[in-house]
Amino acid sequence: MRRVIAHLDLDAFYASVELLRRPELRGKPVIVSGNGPRAVVTTATYEARRFGIGSAMPTSRARRLCPGAVLIPPDFTAYREASQQVWAIVRDHVDVVEQAGIDEGYLDLTASAAPKAVMRRLVIAVKERTGLNASVGIGPNKLVAKVSSDLEKPSGFVVMSREMACERFAHHPPSFVNGIGPKTGDRLAAMGITTLLDLREADAGLLRDAFGDNLGGFLQRRASFEDDGAVTTVRETKSQSKETTFDVDITGLAALERVLIDLAEQLCEHLAKKELEGRTIGIKVRLDDWTTITRARTLDHPTNERALVTDVGLELLRAYDPPRAVRLLGVRVAGFDEKGPSAPVDQLALPV
Repeated sequence: MRRVIAHLDLDAFYASVELLRRPELRGKPVIVSGNGPRAVVTTATYEARRFGIGSAMPTSRARRLCPGAVLIPPDFTAYREASQQVWAIVRDHVDVVEQAGIDEGYLDLTASAAPKAVMRRLVIAVKERTGLNASVGIGPNKLVAKVSSDLEKPSGFVVMSREMACERFAHHPPSFVNGIGPKTGDRLAAMGITTLLDLREADAGLLRDAFGDNLGGFLQRRASFEDDGAVTTVRETKSQSKETTFDVDITGLAALERVLIDLAEQLCEHLAKKELEGRTIGIKVRLDDWTTITRARTLDHPTNERALVTDVGLELLRAYDPPRAVRLLGVRVAGFDEKGPSAPVDQLALPV
């Protein structure tokens, strides 16, 4: 049976929630962001985006692009509450729903006799009950649905076949599609493959030689907008983390240890609430030159105990002993789905 998958994406979600609370700001360029010297834009209204402002942009640059923009600090509690309302409405209308984030998700409409009508009713219900707008993409798989929902924002509604997607995006770079990252895109470009059409028409043997049998085939399938991924109602939790970027670089283990202790406490409180325990405890350190290092240790038994997570995190931090000033520090617990004891192992990620 040919599948019908929809991707629902709430438009400028954080900013939209803020505008519901501050209707006087409608029509104005609004940026949701912290205000520190290293703050980045979380999201922005479409009025702000016309100035070239986008998510993850340094807030200092965004303010230069649009000096008149209104800056609002993020309120993640409000965003979580609004998200819960939206996805409760979604699940009232559709049985098979995979929430992929706080503001987006996939819906399997294969069994529906009128999938477009279902989604139009759903978008109206979300708007009426929450005040939030959503864009929708519908296609034969998750990949096509995802790219379709981005086409006509805000309040877009796009239905596209796989063949239409191949034609519409033929001259987009390979990294346009999920699953092909910037580094892979750079490697492809070095081979003269700069568009999705190039990738589709590339010699399969050449791709296998460069990327291996599995990845080479995967890249060409993505370029052809082929995707067998099913909509799953439960998304497996892989890891949880807490991290912070400092307004001023920090040097010295003593100061870093105090921060890590606080982060570990916050993380373990969150894990306890979610009833999650993991075997792997890790840290993330970003130096002032943007070199990013991770260290991890796998335990014999899963845990969310604050003292243990803190102790392991501190041991990893002391063993690394950052050689330069630190810009960012984080702690992570992972391995929630692992079963059986594992031998302890320390892992080192290459600088990025």
